[in-house]
Amino acid sequence: MKRLLPVLTRLVALCLTVAAGALAAPAPASAATPFAATLIEVTGFGYNPSNLRMYEYVPQNVGAHPAVLVANHYCGGSGPAMYSGSEFASLANQHGFIVVYPSVTRSSKCFDVSSPRALTHNGSSDPAGIVSMVRWEEQHRGVDPNRVYATGFSSGAMMTNVLLGDYPDVFKAGSALSGVPFSCFATTNGSEWNSDCSAGRITKTPQQWGNLVRAAYPGYAGPRPRMQVWHGTQDTTLSYVNFGEEIKQWTNVLGANQTPALTDHPKSTWTRTRYGGTGATAPVEAISVQGVGHSLPQSGMVPMALQFMGLI
Repeated sequence: MKRLLPVLTRLVALCLTVAAGALAAPAPASAATPFAATLIEVTGFGYNPSNLRMYEYVPQNVGAHPAVLVANHYCGGSGPAMYSGSEFASLANQHGFIVVYPSVTRSSKCFDVSSPRALTHNGSSDPAGIVSMVRWEEQHRGVDPNRVYATGFSSGAMMTNVLLGDYPDVFKAGSALSGVPFSCFATTNGSEWNSDCSAGRITKTPQQWGNLVRAAYPGYAGPRPRMQVWHGTQDTTLSYVNFGEEIKQWTNVLGANQTPALTDHPKSTWTRTRYGGTGATAPVEAISVQGVGHSLPQSGMVPMALQFMGLI
């Protein structure tokens, strides 16, 4: 019996040690756990009539009620390509906002900015799916609904125009790089491409362009999102004419004078005009890039877009 006592003592001590360790084990991961700061796909995010895929990037320093930026890709692109080929994630790391990257699954890899179901509030195409992504972020990440923004290049710029036209109650500001006005690409024959718009053959009065936006959400009387547009003067894919037509449209929608309140040159080949105000939060801001084709953004453009929207 005496020989067994040391053994029993050691067993009791071991059991107590294990029990103490179990009591002190780390708690399961919770909402307070820092995010991995990597691109992840979100599934089951809600109404998704056109089978988009949703990717999100949440920086480790994200706050309790962060802003969210929807970054729309170009034709032939994808959410992951937009993530790896743009500055949005690195700027999110610095400033603590979330980035959502919608990804088209149809063969063209272009956003639907032309069908009647895309050009209406609560329609049944890509814009509705993207808004479901925003709602998911609000519900699951605590995103501030007053800090929702959109941007994009080419097809993504066109989608930015469409999102701000369809959902003025969701988006607070946007920046479209090499896009076209809301509804300029409209078709009724199922085609995704409108050659008249891309070639700059569709021009309208400011009132006509503004009416197209207002018709997307009849009866809406709330505030409208601020808009920034960029375009290269040598763009042969989406004619530079569309830059002027976007300015007409958004100044009309936002009730701003067609005459610039300020004109300056952030870089020697950039001409910036502001409408309805001279400050950084003017209702409409437009940047013409001399001698450049369909190759935006260039260095310095993304930070300037985020400054306009109020993200940095």
